[in-house]
Amino acid sequence: MKCLLCLSVSALSLALAGCGKESDQLPVDGRDFDGVEYSEPAPYTGKVIDGYLNNARVWLDMDSDSQFTPGPLVIKLENGREVTLGSGEPTAMSGPGGQFSLDISELVLEPAVGPDIDPRDYPLYALALPGKTLEETRSGEVPVASAYMMSAPPGVRNLTPLTTLARYRGLVGLGSFLETPAGAAASLADLNLVRDYILAQDDRSHAYARALARFMASQIPDAYNELLAKEGSDGTERFLSKEAAFLLGLSVVQNAGDVIAVVDAAAQGGYANVDVDALELPQVNVELRDPVLLTSQAIFAEPSSQGTLPSLRSGLQISAELNFDYTESGRLLSVSANGCLAPSMLELARLVRVNGYMANLETQWLPAVALSGQSRVNYDLEGIDERLIFDWDNQRIYFETSTTCHQHVGIPAGSTELAGNPEIEYRWTKDGGVLVELVAEYAGGVTRTLVPDNTPLPDGSDAPQEFPGYRILEDGVEKEAVTLTSGIETCDSQLDAVGANQVVTGYLSYDFAGFEPQPTGFADLLLEFDTRDFSESEQPNLHLLRYGFLDPSLSDLGRVTGDGSFEWAMNYQVVGAPGFVPDQPNLIRDAFLKSYKGAGDCGRKLDELPTSAYAQVEYSYQRLSQYLVDLLE
Repeated sequence: MKCLLCLSVSALSLALAGCGKESDQLPVDGRDFDGVEYSEPAPYTGKVIDGYLNNARVWLDMDSDSQFTPGPLVIKLENGREVTLGSGEPTAMSGPGGQFSLDISELVLEPAVGPDIDPRDYPLYALALPGKTLEETRSGEVPVASAYMMSAPPGVRNLTPLTTLARYRGLVGLGSFLETPAGAAASLADLNLVRDYILAQDDRSHAYARALARFMASQIPDAYNELLAKEGSDGTERFLSKEAAFLLGLSVVQNAGDVIAVVDAAAQGGYANVDVDALELPQVNVELRDPVLLTSQAIFAEPSSQGTLPSLRSGLQISAELNFDYTESGRLLSVSANGCLAPSMLELARLVRVNGYMANLETQWLPAVALSGQSRVNYDLEGIDERLIFDWDNQRIYFETSTTCHQHVGIPAGSTELAGNPEIEYRWTKDGGVLVELVAEYAGGVTRTLVPDNTPLPDGSDAPQEFPGYRILEDGVEKEAVTLTSGIETCDSQLDAVGANQVVTGYLSYDFAGFEPQPTGFADLLLEFDTRDFSESEQPNLHLLRYGFLDPSLSDLGRVTGDGSFEWAMNYQVVGAPGFVPDQPNLIRDAFLKSYKGAGDCGRKLDELPTSAYAQVEYSYQRLSQYLVDLLE
């Protein structure tokens, strides 16, 4: 992922004072100032600026949800008492010159209740309404074409794109807007991000602000724009979640450097004449749901004391670590491995079906491992050893390796470093949005093609997303195939399994063709599910608990014993426990690769921790917002 710049803010000296009759007189930089005690509260005033914005919705965000909240609104004081604001958050529409005035009379409290609520303890927000908010320009008032939302740090009463940048820099931990961090971007050095740049005749700040406003407007959801453009809409409608508003602000911090670089290139020192509307600004999609995403896997597939696999579970040592990188929209960019990963065409096909948006998979990244002893050897060395790179625009995925982990399956490393031509190049074809085939071209000349089975199940239902039918051909000859032969049959929990974390309450039969002759015990194949009601999620309540497969290439490794038949057993977070995500209930906690065993009775409790295994995979997740904040840090 591209490096995200830390942007600078010049040091300011603030002297914040109590609000009084003179508090509606703002200095150029939009800060409060020293004053005296007054007997009556004056309105809380300020300005909304891109150019000056007339008829923009302004409010004091007192409940920290980034949207206007109507009354009654309950505020908890520091002394523990609660105060109800009948009118909700103080709000108003801006007028000529962008000026606004908030009635804060409800913030004045009886002495017995507590001290007056200080509006400077809360951030201001402003919302420009498409077709209704008017920007004052040299050519007159011009309606804004698209909505955008601005905010300011608590106590700052100018609302501009630059105060929005200052506020969210502080929220993501890059220092307050009073600090100038090390490595500051030259374009923002010595800029005052909180002042009225129009009154100060600061053309450079004005150009930056207008470009940032355009960038922010490009990320507002179409549905929100349409809502605000309707007759009768006044900007008080609640649409964005708190998380969505934060992600929009975070995107300003992440991309401000690129936006400002475009302005600098166009200005060539003459900022007053920059045509901001003609600039080609970054186009960045933002995932506003703030989903939980898989960010890493720890893989334990190294037996202790150079033993064989399977090994006692307690004896398995770490052999690889995988890290997953995303865009701001939650689209997978790459998977990097310290040690070795096992590229799976089945999993890549699942990801292609959802165009790379991991959160749209009911179960994220089914487990796969490389059992070669070279994985641990490479893990002990510094650096990235293998990598999957996703080029969604060109419908390509590239696998690179610098290891000997895959030589036994005909994938030698082209170099001891990750560079040059990939060892495998994947490409795919879709028809009407449906995946038709995924083709893998190996550097050694072999071509493998995965053809998904897109037909409904025998009962007419759709195949489970986690395990659809497929065929894999090698140079045109079928190598393996899975055919689903029933719909999902369900059953009740057995008495001794009621209340258990994982219970087999559903199954689906399937046939596995290929790798003849098959082991005699690899028969009567069933996908086993826990179909109980885990949450109120829109996703199906469908935990894939166990499935079997054949892979002789794994058993061809000298230290791996067995007949080539394996099964994956998955464990999920306990409902209601830390780590359980109610709207994403199908997130795997850990998984074990074991020797295949025949299916058991439906309704039984499933053991979560096996005595022995070939490998264990531990999953780690983050909210998209936290993942993006960590990138900034």
